[in-house]
Amino acid sequence: KPEMEVFELGQLWFAKQLVAEGLIAGTPMFQFCLGIPWGAPADTTTMKAMRDSLPPGAYWAGFGISRMQMPIVAQAVLLGGNVRVGLEDNLYLERGKLATNAQLVEKAVRIIELLGARAVTPKEARGKLGLKDQRNPKHRDPVREELRALRELAGSQALIIDAQKKLAGLPGFGTN
Repeated sequence: KPEMEVFELGQLWFAKQLVAEGLIAGTPMFQFCLGIPWGAPADTTTMKAMRDSLPPGAYWAGFGISRMQMPIVAQAVLLGGNVRVGLEDNLYLERGKLATNAQLVEKAVRIIELLGARAVTPKEARGKLGLKDQRNPKHRDPVREELRALRELAGSQALIIDAQKKLAGLPGFGTN
């Protein structure tokens, strides 16, 4: 399911056209990317203008880069949207203190809860967005299956190499 990242209102206009032409199936998901140089600024007025420009029923989330990540978490919640946090957009938990993804998520959840909202579970998010549970054994993922097969092959290759080394040390095999 595509997520349409929009960095300014012109891109939102274009994404809405894709939806109107039926090129995006189902309920559209928009991601407001705020604070990126020469894009939309990370402020309330811009986020509200973007939210107000969405097609009816669209899902949306917002994120801010760097020091604006957590203020945008709060603003997105207050405007009725969803949030995104992570090291892709911000490396710091606070000024001068490097973060982990887990720490950024924990901080965002605290902000969300302080504002009277709640973070949804992964299962709830998948249901809301109409996504399949990737852990469902009935759902085939050919890429993951190929990676699993390659890992098994690599393990087999390691065993073969190990066996060849052992055989090389036996009389009648290898160089002795």
